[in-house]
Amino acid sequence: MPAKDLFHDLVKKALETDGWTITADPLHLRLGGVLDMYIDLGAQKVIAAEKDEKKIAVEIKSFVGSSTISEFHLALGQFFNYRYALEEVEPERSLYLAVPLSVYEEFFNQRFIQAVISKSQLNLIIFNAETEKIVQWKP
Repeated sequence: MPAKDLFHDLVKKALETDGWTITADPLHLRLGGVLDMYIDLGAQKVIAAEKDEKKIAVEIKSFVGSSTISEFHLALGQFFNYRYALEEVEPERSLYLAVPLSVYEEFFNQRFIQAVISKSQLNLIIFNAETEKIVQWKP
């Protein structure tokens, strides 16, 4: 089982506060053999107005290492692998990358990174580590 990210419990709590039910911690994707993967969280939310249920998977990254761009490269590669795995085993589930607001403002707001996010169709959950709340969803 993989180690939890620095902000794992904080993001879990923020999702619950936002009305999500945590259904897996971690979300285990059974692909067979050594290809099994673990995404940090699985959650679902009943959308009353639509009388529908939305399911998400959330990979949490703190970006506290010495090189934000290197961590971004790793997170992006991991995100793609998880997205493709979800398409195989849980295609109804949308994948999000959760990042701290401070990292989003300092790094993810840069023009080149925004272009990569857009071209990669990277869904983001931006959370405030101080208030322990989700501040923005970026599909």
